Amino acid sequence: MLKRLLLALTSTALLLINGVQAAENPDTDLVLLTENFPPYNMAKNGKNFAQDENINGIAVDIVREMFRRADMTYSLTLRFPWERIYKLALEKPGYGVFVMARLPDREKLFKWVGPIGPDDWIMLASEDSKISLETLDDARKFKVGAYKGDAIAETLIKQGLKPIVVLRDQDNAKKLVNGQIDLWATGDPAGRYLARQDGVTGLKTVLRFNSAELYLALNKDVPDETVAKLQTALDQMRKDGVVEQIMARYL
Repeated sequence: MLKRLLLALTSTALLLINGVQAAENPDTDLVLLTENFPPYNMAKNGKNFAQDENINGIAVDIVREMFRRADMTYSLTLRFPWERIYKLALEKPGYGVFVMARLPDREKLFKWVGPIGPDDWIMLASEDSKISLETLDDARKFKVGAYKGDAIAETLIKQGLKPIVVLRDQDNAKKLVNGQIDLWATGDPAGRYLARQDGVTGLKTVLRFNSAELYLALNKDVPDETVAKLQTALDQMRKDGVVEQIMARYL
């Protein structure tokens, strides 16, 4: 009895695994992978697995329109953890992952389409704030809120600042408008998106102290012609104002 039960459970597990793999390998031009990274990529149910129409976000909407204009097909799966989908895109022909920072040590590992949007580090102030910053050092005399364990908070600490950290980055939005902190060190556009989710708008950027661009990274075996078609579509979208319109829907 136990042996039959174990065999049944094993068979079920294999079917589930094969089903997920099949879903990621349909007869499409490219297999795209992403993760939960609001507001760029998000599962509509908030979980760490979703497919196709159950995923939204700035980058997702941009990629969908990009592929439509390029007249190419794709499948889209949101998975966890990041290391897994990064490895799949790195090793499997026909795969891509987004959004990814285009860093020097990654440059030759992938083919790139973008930029899709920024991933900057900024200091936000309330709408009526008189604070003006030229450098990060100028923030030392102010109460700066940050997200505990985040790379931004860690960088501030290394720079000799003493950020007031919280367990949820969005809590800093309310603290800022309530005067509990003077500045909020966060990501752009993530910070503004989180603030909006909590009903806080009108925040202004008083310093941008780190800049990066996010891309769709494609496996090196993806044909150059495919990369060029997608890049042309994205460039035209930006020229037409479509990228800005998509960002405005979320921010």
